[in-house]
This record gives sequence, C-alpha cells and structure tokens, in this order.
Amino acid sequence: MTRKKSTNPNLRSSAAAVFGAVLCSLREAKGISQGQLAILIPCSRPHLSRIEGGTRNPQEDFVLAVDRLLETGGQLMDLWKEIDWYARVEHPDWFRRYAGYEDKSSAIREYQVLRISGLLQTEAYARALFSGGIAAGNAELIQELVTSRLARQHRLFDADGPLLVVIHCEAAIRTMVGGPEVMYEQLGHLLEMGRRPNIVHQIAPFSLGERLPFGTMVTFVTSPEGKTRLYSESLDQGHFIEDPREVQSRRRTYDLLQAEALSPRDSADLIRSVREGLLNMMPTESTDSWRKSSYSDNNGGNCIEVTSGRPGQLVRDSKDPEGPILSFTPTAWQSFVDAVRTDTFPTA
Repeated sequence: MTRKKSTNPNLRSSAAAVFGAVLCSLREAKGISQGQLAILIPCSRPHLSRIEGGTRNPQEDFVLAVDRLLETGGQLMDLWKEIDWYARVEHPDWFRRYAGYEDKSSAIREYQVLRISGLLQTEAYARALFSGGIAAGNAELIQELVTSRLARQHRLFDADGPLLVVIHCEAAIRTMVGGPEVMYEQLGHLLEMGRRPNIVHQIAPFSLGERLPFGTMVTFVTSPEGKTRLYSESLDQGHFIEDPREVQSRRRTYDLLQAEALSPRDSADLIRSVREGLLNMMPTESTDSWRKSSYSDNNGGNCIEVTSGRPGQLVRDSKDPEGPILSFTPTAWQSFVDAVRTDTFPTA
C-alpha cells in the first residue's frame, strides 16, 4: 500500500519526535549513555542528541548502525521506513519552478555572496535567517519555511545525488547569523558536508576584490539530459536564463571564478580559522567551574584546566587563564580521557 505524502510540516516534525523518543527509550533500556552510543556508531553526541530530540533527520546508515548496536531486530529501521522524512512543502510561487529543476538535477553549481547556501544550511542558521526576515514574529510561517529549506537537502545524501559545487564569498562565512554558537555549528556543518564525495566547497577570498564577477547569488542547474539553466534572485522574485549562449557565457565566468577561488583544502583551513575565532565570543558557564587535575599543585607546572561549556569541552592552560581556549566535541574529549585512563594511545 502506497502511503500518501504529507504536505504538513508539523506531521513530519511529530514523526521525527516519535522516532527520537523510541530511539532514546531503546538506548536507555540497554543502559547505554548518549556519549557511549555516539562513540560506537560513530557520530558526535550533539548529532545523536538532536535526532533523539526530533530536530535532525537520521540517515539510513545511522539507523542501521543503531539497530545493530542496540540489538533491536530492525525495529528502528521499520519505523524509519514508515516516516515521510521529506514531506513536500509548498514553496513560494516564484521559487517553485527552480525547486522543481533542483529536485531533478544531476549537477548544481552555486555562488553565494552574503549567506550560506540553502543546501548547506543548518536548521538553526535557517531559522535565524527566517526569524529576521518577512516571517519575523510568525512562528508557524518560520517553521514552514525552515522545513521547506531542509527538505531540499535530502537528495545530497542519496546514492545518486547530484554533484554540488558551491563557491561562497568570504563574506558569507564571516557574516554573523544567529550569534556565535549558531555560526560555529554552521561552519562545522560546512566542513562536514565538504567531505562528502558529491560536494565541492570553495571560498572566494576578499583578496579577489574587483575580480569577483557576480554581485548577487547565481545558480546553474543541470538536468540529467544535460540542459543547464541559470537562476538568480532579486529581493522578491527569481530570474531564469535559458538561452544556451548566455548560459554558456555566464558559466565560463563561473569557471574562471572557481579557478581563482581557494582550493577545497585551503577553503576548509580558512573556515576552521574563522570558526576557532568564534570560540572567544562564546560565554563559558562561569570562571568558578574551571577545574584541573587533583595531581596538580599550586605552583603552576604543566597542567590544563577544563570546563563544560559551549560548543563543547573547553580547555585552557592553567598558567595562562586569560589566554586562548581550545574546544573539543564531547565525543573527542571522552575518547581522549578514556585513552589517558587506559593508557591506550597509539605508539606509531
């Protein structure tokens, strides 16, 4: 029996919450903590927490791993298959045509000026954008727009998903959206997505100056048949160019920009640098919560202090409390602590 596809984003959100609650119940029944399960999967603990909280869609390989680790007999996979994770949401009239082409595309090439590509946005980043736009104050409309944007991303994870090439102007990764914590998560998501085999991500640095050829976002969408269309947006509507000669001319300009942009590796390095700079903008729990090893004396020495903060475990030099602060994900920190405790660091 074919299930009817839902167009109500609230139904999808409710289903995701049910899946998360079932997962949490099964995990707790096994006596396994979130941190322990995250290490075994493996994934980050915040990622697992968001899935259990119903705010992140689990992928098939995640569900298969959890079913195996919790010995559920395929219970989670059966539930996962019943949920329409990417329920269709109506797009604004001027965007529907583009969304249709994007959904069937074999390749997408974008240039973004001030914002992260919608196909690479986190939920928190997208929500911050819509909360400050024309939907401000309308919680229902904001949720609908966020759900619509996230629904567009699922094809990137398909086995036959499209090639996605995104060039962000450096301004996009430096423009603060939603505060430092939202940006820290968003930049981490860019790094994670950039490691996928079908995604190429580059930064057009400020140093290109007047050589940046586009003053607005542009997207080239290529169909499986090989036809390429150019799409761009103004304040309140989208624009298509389908004339092959004009599309070819603009595509040549895009290719030249890609050649001048930072390589994917150098782009990732720049993103990491910007991301690390956000750490000093985030509040820690309190200065009193910093703690150091019980083996440490009061004479300084080679010791560190740690505290639980955002976006993860924070570490600083006990001799220089006003100096730099390093941040580690809960999973990475727990792995480090376990290795110290058990003396299982690799020797080669």
